[in-house]
Formats: sequence, structure tokens, C-alpha cells
Amino acid sequence: MTDSADPKPCVFIQTNAKQMVGAIVAEHSFRRFSDHADEFDIKIMDNRNYPFFAAKEGKKFLRNGVWRNWVMSDLQSFTPTRFMPPELMGYRGKSVVVDPDVFALDDVWKLFTMDMQGKAIWCRPRKTGSTDINGNMASSVMLLDNQKLKHWRVEEQFNSMFEGKLDYKDWVPLRNEPRESIGLLDDAWNHLDVLTKRTHFLHTTKRITQPWKTGLRVDFRPSDKFSKIPVVGWAMTLRRKMFGEYALMGRYRQNPDQNQENFFFGLVKECLDNGMLTMEQLEFEMKNNHVRHDAATVVSNCPPLEETLSALPA
Repeated sequence: MTDSADPKPCVFIQTNAKQMVGAIVAEHSFRRFSDHADEFDIKIMDNRNYPFFAAKEGKKFLRNGVWRNWVMSDLQSFTPTRFMPPELMGYRGKSVVVDPDVFALDDVWKLFTMDMQGKAIWCRPRKTGSTDINGNMASSVMLLDNQKLKHWRVEEQFNSMFEGKLDYKDWVPLRNEPRESIGLLDDAWNHLDVLTKRTHFLHTTKRITQPWKTGLRVDFRPSDKFSKIPVVGWAMTLRRKMFGEYALMGRYRQNPDQNQENFFFGLVKECLDNGMLTMEQLEFEMKNNHVRHDAATVVSNCPPLEETLSALPA
């Protein structure tokens, strides 16, 4: 629990223009599945509201030893905002930060009230099933003790990537954080493309099959995996230079798990019913290729959410 002087715990949902529908649906899910929804706040962090991100448009930053152009319109341009909650809360209280493609099926209050054992960050390893605290962490879902993270100063750290002083691939997976400051969450709190009855938070992390993008042209930039597959990395760099960022990337594919599509669009249907989304908003997002063009039809044909939840595997 927090001290009386602390602000309310807060869930921060990262987003940008392209992922706004996901963020709104995520917000609904965190309230829907909590018995304590009035005891915490939710804030959507739109990277367009922080001018220092747009100020670097087109400039080169360091990512895995490679200089890449910063592009605000990229699907993942919200990622640096995940380090903003401690600063936004005055380095007080607790926060949970999630990507806009993370949806609750369990009560986030369980995280806010857990014993953090003196650690600053709780998250899971990127590799499913791993207990290696020395590996890369999945910072896409984090429970944070804000007062222990006063060294998180996002504008300063963001700018340092453009100066070659900080590599994105060290920053995002928490490679520079002291290992003793990190606790390991169960994988189910950030279930990567897995939806079962034991899933706490579903993370549709395989962008190519995100349920609301099916059929649209791919608009994310894959990383250059020089360290693991050098030939692929160089080929991707050549593709970008010759044809452009998203050329030859194809289209988003159908999610192989129908339950994940039904779950997402079941939440969308509830957002339309409760006014968190309007059909005009959905049509706007479809027109701008942020949401699949048949979304309205998918919503109307989607089974009730409770029916989908009851059909999940154990």
C-alpha cells in the first residue's frame, strides 16, 4: 500500500496516433477487470503530447549499434514513453506501465498491493519461461516504485541516443538497470500472444498479427538483427535504403488464435456501448489505416465477451 502522502497508484498506457484505439480498449480492460477501479488512476501517454520526441523527427539515433532514423509515424514510436511514469508522478507512489497492445483479464490492483521487496521494478524476462535476471527484460509491462527511479529522466535519456551515448537496445530491455533492483513477474502478467484462463494481461506483441490491423499494409520497422543473423540485418538495411522504411513488408495477417480476435473486438464492442469509443472514431481510424477496414463488421459479428472468456483453454 502507499503512504498517505503518495498520489493514487496509476496505470500508464503508452500510445501514439496509430495505436490510440488499442490504448482506449486497454484502458477499458483495466477498469472492467478490477474490483478496485476507483482506487487507481489511468493515464494514456500519447507521445505527441511531449514535444521533445517530435523535435528529433528524421534524425539518427543509436539502435543495436546501428544508426536509425527517428520516425514519429512508426507503429512503435511510443516506446520511450514507458520510462516516463516516475517523472510524471513526481517520483512518488507506484505505477504500472503497459504498451497499447496489452489488455487486462485480471485485476491490476493485485500488482499495486504486492510486496515489492524493496525493488524498484517488477517485470518479466523477454524469453518465455526464463528466470535469468541477467538477461533482457520485457519492459512492455512494468510495476514501478517511482521514488526508486529518480535516475529515469526521459528527455535527457532520449536525447542521449542521438548523441551516441545510449543505445536503444540497452535502454529498452533494462540492460543498464542494477540487477538487484529488478524483481521477476510471472509470465502471465505479460503473456506474449498467449490467451488462456491463467492469462493476467494479454500482450499481442507479434505486430504482424495484431487483431485490429488485419489486411492493412505493414507500417512498423523490424529491428536489424546484426548480432544474431548478420546477413538478414544487412539485407533489411539495404531494403530500407533502396525502397523505403515499409517497402516490401507486405500486409498484416490474421491472428492465428480466434479467441484473441474475439477478445479484442469484444472489448471494442463494450467501448462502443459505454461511450469510450464512438463509431465515428472507429471510422476515422479505419480511414487512416490505423484499424482494419472491416472493423465495424467484425465488431457486429463478434460473440459476447463472456462467451469468449468461457471458451478459453486452461
